[in-house]
Amino acid sequence: MGVLTTVLGPFVISVALYFVLEHVGSVNGQFGWQTRDSFDEIKMKYDAVSPSNCEIKQRADLFLPPDTVTHKPDVKDININPVFPNRTGLLHIHNMALNRAFFWSYVLQSRFIRPAINDTYDPGMMYYFLSTVADVASNRWVNASGVYFSPNSSFSPSYRGFFNKTFPLFAPRSFRADDFNDPIHLERISTLNTFIVRDLGSINSKSQTQNYTSEYYRINEYFTAWLPDKVNQRHDTKPTYHIEIRYSNNTNETFTFHGPPGADETPGPIKWTRPYFDCGRSNKWIVGATAPIADIYPRHTGFRHIEYPTYMAVSVVEMDFERIDINQCPLGDGNPGPNQYAGTAWCKDQTTECDPLDGYGFRRGGYQCRCKPGYRLPYVDRRPYLGEILERSQEQAYRRYFDCEKIGWIQKMPVQWEKAPADIREKYLELYPIYRNFSNMTFDHSVTKDKQVNADALIRFINSVNNNTCLLLKKHQLVLNGDIGYGAQQQFDNEALQAVRLSNFISSYLQIVDPDEVFPGKRVPDKPLSEDQMLGETISLLLGDTRIWSAGIYWDRNKFTNRSLFAPYAYKTQLNTRNFKMEDLARINETDKVYLNKEYFKFLKNRWATNFDELEKYYLKIHLRNNETGSFLRKFEQYPTSYSAANTHHGYWTDPYFDCEGPVKKWFITYASPFFGPDSLRAGIEFKGVVAVSMELLNLDINQCPSDYFIPNAFKGTHKCDSTSSYCVPILGRGFDTGGYKCECKQGYEYPFEDPITYYDGQLVEAEFSNLVRDVETRFDMFKCRLATASSHTSFWLLTFLGVLALRMLT
Repeated sequence: MGVLTTVLGPFVISVALYFVLEHVGSVNGQFGWQTRDSFDEIKMKYDAVSPSNCEIKQRADLFLPPDTVTHKPDVKDININPVFPNRTGLLHIHNMALNRAFFWSYVLQSRFIRPAINDTYDPGMMYYFLSTVADVASNRWVNASGVYFSPNSSFSPSYRGFFNKTFPLFAPRSFRADDFNDPIHLERISTLNTFIVRDLGSINSKSQTQNYTSEYYRINEYFTAWLPDKVNQRHDTKPTYHIEIRYSNNTNETFTFHGPPGADETPGPIKWTRPYFDCGRSNKWIVGATAPIADIYPRHTGFRHIEYPTYMAVSVVEMDFERIDINQCPLGDGNPGPNQYAGTAWCKDQTTECDPLDGYGFRRGGYQCRCKPGYRLPYVDRRPYLGEILERSQEQAYRRYFDCEKIGWIQKMPVQWEKAPADIREKYLELYPIYRNFSNMTFDHSVTKDKQVNADALIRFINSVNNNTCLLLKKHQLVLNGDIGYGAQQQFDNEALQAVRLSNFISSYLQIVDPDEVFPGKRVPDKPLSEDQMLGETISLLLGDTRIWSAGIYWDRNKFTNRSLFAPYAYKTQLNTRNFKMEDLARINETDKVYLNKEYFKFLKNRWATNFDELEKYYLKIHLRNNETGSFLRKFEQYPTSYSAANTHHGYWTDPYFDCEGPVKKWFITYASPFFGPDSLRAGIEFKGVVAVSMELLNLDINQCPSDYFIPNAFKGTHKCDSTSSYCVPILGRGFDTGGYKCECKQGYEYPFEDPITYYDGQLVEAEFSNLVRDVETRFDMFKCRLATASSHTSFWLLTFLGVLALRMLT
């Protein structure tokens, strides 16, 4: 036994050591075979900076290259091409920065509407602070928001002093805090609803490193992008925007103000910062959109010939860099550069091509590898190869799998079309019986209650309604069922967040600011919300988002200061315009037309009449300047403070409707968000009103693909793909029309035609189906995927020969 142990001992040890080394090698070598690329270089720079060492890092280490964020939204392109789903977060901060720049430009210049008295109509400090808080609180994609003024350019009524007194520096900024260990949250759960608010202009006047206007302030690219305002031509060439205002007493006024550059100018109104590490503040890698704020300088001289418009401040809205999707696919048509990560995908270029996916953020694998034209998936694979799986695969598995098989016998699309035979046409009419009377097809509102909707009849009806024909229809015919507007909550989410942001701000201002409060020293409390401020907030919703056609703030009866009814309503009549109209709907006091009877107003007022437990609660840690010069920061008197407000789920989406009685006669979908303020005893909160925005129905992409039975989509299952050999995949950006999908081949089938694509386009399928129904030349019956049998015709002939040989032997 001892001899056997002596002999087998080294063998057992060597075998065990072999398995251990093989296991360790397989684990450590999983990514070792992959070569280092540009993503790894950026990731090393990203990880090299931390809150503990960012202050001693060189300035260049605090920035990443500008092409690490690709496909940034451009206002010149928004109304032309669809925005990628993975860029809706960037689009939101783009619109928010534009919204805030237009509002501050409007409200700072609106003082000229009022008579010149020894008083200022500028918003107080708390208006600035709570405005930046609402920018961040309304959307969890947003990390920070701020307004940065040039030296001696901020006029504030928050301190007693001489007329026209300015702050040396003023920069209110709010950013989201991690409240995991916050004492006010005993649950020890991060709520993402705690915000730190600071006045970055309250610093020691001798400090250059804390002065955001100084070149020694190492991360101030958002400020230097626009300021100081250096122009080669006259300052009065700043773009102007015209607002036709109609007040509640039916008096009219046209107010013209200067604002950020228009979409038709170069550069546009938005500049993007490089990704930078927000050292000493939020301590995160963030990306910002910045827009300039215009004002008249010098002020209140009484001599218009020496006053000129200039950019006095910038609005900056930022989001986390790690939440922005990267694009690892190669550059090409539809995927332009510059792109730091281009070509880092692991798709096999010989047989597959890269297709980016959304929702992955700053990490690898946010793509899929689909087969190139002339290739198909193997039998064992059902969908394109996910990049996340390729990135984690071992070398042996990567070399062996993730390829597409070549299609050996490719057909040519016929040049001459013919009418479909009677039996073929009858077969498809049995599948879609609602198309039998296509020539006399009209839309009936009761059809939406059935399982299948005639999409063509519905769209034909919608396109037939205009400002003339709507007068011939009954009121119920101008309102469509809610399932026809399926997808609006996702596709119009950015527009809904604009309304939520404004309702969030009004709620915070009403609940936190007390105009009767007394402060020590020269500090003066903020005044109640003014009419001009509400007019500016309303018009900025339209100016900041081109997809919003109308917007309004509807106050409940006797809830606005010194007004029984107040409802500023702004709208536009055409796209890409600088002329807008605004009116106070309080002038319409007929019982059946007063805005208090609007559907969404009554619904939200009843919904939030008594119970407010479901509202979001936000906590603020505000740091104010110690005095008007601002040599250091001190905590706000109520620290921390909090308020309750609504999120997107607390609002109300209307059914699609045609606004025949309104100033803009279009098919709309409206979203309304409620806001709340203290009751008469300031012991609780109560409903104060709603903020509503309206978007055009024709901008909504319909989804004709199948879905679960409980999905309220009127168009589901109305696609014309061959259900045996293909499946439907939605395509975004085609609007409220049929054909917004593609027919991809199912597992075991292949695309048979010689074509630069590997699917049947839904628009082409719908057009050929229409030809079949109208009994004209069509090729609809050819839009089927072919059963994938052999990869080449050689195998086909071999199987045929063997079959004939077997038959001869049997006979």
